[in-house]
Parts: sequence; structure tokens; C-alpha cells
Amino acid sequence: MELQTREFSLIGKVHESLVFGRRVRVLARHLAALIPARARILDIGCGDGMIDRLIMKQRPDVSIEGIDPLVRPSTHIPVRPFDGERIPHSDSSFDAVMFVDVLHHTSNPLLLLREAVRVGRMILIKDHLRNGLLAGTTLRLMDWIGNARHRVVLPYNYLSKSEWEAAFDDLGLRANHMNLSLGLYPPPLSWIFERGLHFVASFDKT
Repeated sequence: MELQTREFSLIGKVHESLVFGRRVRVLARHLAALIPARARILDIGCGDGMIDRLIMKQRPDVSIEGIDPLVRPSTHIPVRPFDGERIPHSDSSFDAVMFVDVLHHTSNPLLLLREAVRVGRMILIKDHLRNGLLAGTTLRLMDWIGNARHRVVLPYNYLSKSEWEAAFDDLGLRANHMNLSLGLYPPPLSWIFERGLHFVASFDKT
């Protein structure tokens, strides 16, 4: 157990120095560009809310609050606990609902997406595409490095492009923006961990 704790600590430090800070800044920039003016946003599975804080720094006209099954002791935005399935807000109570690397941590992404469609007028998603050689293996490695030390549940439930498209069709969501070239990693890490495995997208309800 002590050896495993030291391994988590070392991996965590390397991840923080090489990846985490850049990832947060890059994702905040991508997402901030997609948010409507003066929007009220719900971030589902927001973690510590650092991405939200950076978004609001770039977009002071918007407000963001979060919900998370595991509320951290210190957060950068107001965060309420929820059960991971039922969003504790009324219908159409937000201009946009946001998921940042959350849906692949659920056993049924469609269930939580359906809830998001209920409470939000627009859906913003950052997640993964399980397409290409060794995609599943690469995504599992990234997920473990980034989340295992936080004791985040890791079901590794990644969807392929066709599975995502079927889910969006089923929920009546129309993509108005889709970006697969995010620049999350510096070279040479990008050659391994980028390669179309990530996307940021925004959706309107049809």
C-alpha cells in the first residue's frame, strides 16, 4: 500500500507538471469560445472547478455552478452534491449544461445526457472517441494517470464516433461545433495521446 501511494504521488507530480495545467488552460479557452452571451451554466462533474474559474475569467459575462457526486473540500465555484444520475434542478433552468471528461466515467452516458437535455437549452461536451489503433488502451492509460490518485471511479466507458452519433440522434441534439484538434499535449506527448481521441462539441436541441 505504501509503495502504491508513492507511485500515485510520483505519477501525479509528473502529470501536474507536464499535462494538467496546460489541459485546464486549453479546455477553458475552447469552451469559453462556445458559451452564449450572459449564459448561466451548470457544470456536471466539475471537480475542483478550476476550468470554470478560468472560463469566467475570460468570459466575465457568464456564471457557472457545479454538481458532483464527490464534492471536494476546496472548490473554485459553488458545488452541490448529487447522486450521479438525477440532476437536482428544474426543467430548462440553465442556458447551457457542460460535461468535461465526465460521461465516460458513468455506466450509462445516455442517462445523464438525457437529464442534461432536460435542464439545459444547450449542451457542451469534452470527451473521447474510441476510434483508431489502440484507442481504448491509450484512453485507459490517460484516465488512470489523471484520475486514479483522486479515487475517481474508472469504468473506462468510451464511445466510438458512431455510438456518440446514435446517442445524440436519440436525444434530439444537433451539433453546431465539433473540434477534434484541441492541442491538449505538447509534442511528443501529442503524437501518442492526441491523434483524434479527444473532442469538444456544442449541441442545440432540435
